[in-house]
Amino acid sequence: MRTRFQGVNLPLIAIIAEGVFSRLSFGMINLTLPLYAYHLKLSLIEIGFLISVNKIVSLALRPLMGWIADRFSLKWTFVTAIGLRSLEVILLIFAGSPAQLYAIRSVHGISKAIRGPVVKTLIAEHGGKKTIASAFAWYGTAKKVADSLGGAVAGILLTATSSNFLLVFIVAFLLSILPLYVSARYIPDEKHTPKLGLKTSAAPSLLQNKKDVEVFPDAVEILPSIIPFIVLGFLISSTATMLKSLMPILATEYAGLSEAELGIIYTVSAFAILFAGPLFGWLSDNFSRKLVLMTRSLANTSSSSILIALPHFPGIFLGLLLDRMGGVAFQPAWGALMVDVSNSYKKSRSQIMGYMSMGVDAGKLFGPILAGFLWSIGGIGFVLGMRILLGLVTELYTVVLTSLLENQQKKRWAPWTETVRRQAKAYWPVKSQHP
Repeated sequence: MRTRFQGVNLPLIAIIAEGVFSRLSFGMINLTLPLYAYHLKLSLIEIGFLISVNKIVSLALRPLMGWIADRFSLKWTFVTAIGLRSLEVILLIFAGSPAQLYAIRSVHGISKAIRGPVVKTLIAEHGGKKTIASAFAWYGTAKKVADSLGGAVAGILLTATSSNFLLVFIVAFLLSILPLYVSARYIPDEKHTPKLGLKTSAAPSLLQNKKDVEVFPDAVEILPSIIPFIVLGFLISSTATMLKSLMPILATEYAGLSEAELGIIYTVSAFAILFAGPLFGWLSDNFSRKLVLMTRSLANTSSSSILIALPHFPGIFLGLLLDRMGGVAFQPAWGALMVDVSNSYKKSRSQIMGYMSMGVDAGKLFGPILAGFLWSIGGIGFVLGMRILLGLVTELYTVVLTSLLENQQKKRWAPWTETVRRQAKAYWPVKSQHP
């Protein structure tokens, strides 16, 4: 049930507010943690692994945490994730060794694994059927802006206090606990009360109508239908993030830009995101979701081509701007696509979103590694050329898959996925619980 006050969607506002304050807090942490780790004498390799630990833990646990959220309470699972984030920041205040930092980042990974699928499910429930992409767009835009502001605040505090890390962690903790009350107060508690282990073939009790029995589909029934979409998320995110960590090096070493020029480009592109996010969400809701989703791969291909053709300030500016516009377009369209895919299994929506998000997270980890490997064997031109090729392949895959989804949405999306599902059940004979 959606809580509204004078036409205001309070649950959605609460979700967006949580995103803002959490990203403010972790924007500060993201800037401060590498500096703090360096202060503790960690090597650059150790710092790189420290920054990635949470992503690895989150990647492994997302489907499990989605499964748990579907079977208990979306609201209180979400609040638990917020609490774990606050716990991480409080632990940082007392951390004084590399082992403690790694353990704390693992806690962050657990909170990400819980929060990721649940927040997407909550947006799906409260974003509105005709404005779902716009809801994802506003949420994503608010987070990006807050992340940038958090980094700016951390930079100012560290400069003004001669690198007082303790003060930064305390401010980040205070920001991280603000969403706890808002989420607990304004997000409705719409929890499932399943009869765990009950099959649809089991006879209901005399006091219980059969259609009222809460049942959940088996993983063997869900996975064959969503694997193509997991692959899509992996392809899009891996191609998109190939240049994420290499862009500063590309701009300064390959194109000869100064750090000041690079700062101008990042600042202008950040302002562009403020307008582009809601615009792409509106386009996805009112014109073509497929076209907006394709924008990500098109941006990858176009930006790489421009960087090859114009290796100087205008080319870097336009290439980076296109790249960021593609990322902004991807978020609302991908969120809406996850809602479409999970509509056939609403009782397992968080679990499905966990699997699909797992593909995106795996791509984010793989993309920079692939780019570094390609650069080492063939130079930046080889990286950009391969990114163009992968972007075209991803574009074709996106067109084919989204067309199948549109045409077969009420038939388990595509006959070939149904065939795979039947074959999987033959080798994994788990009785279906899907009504």
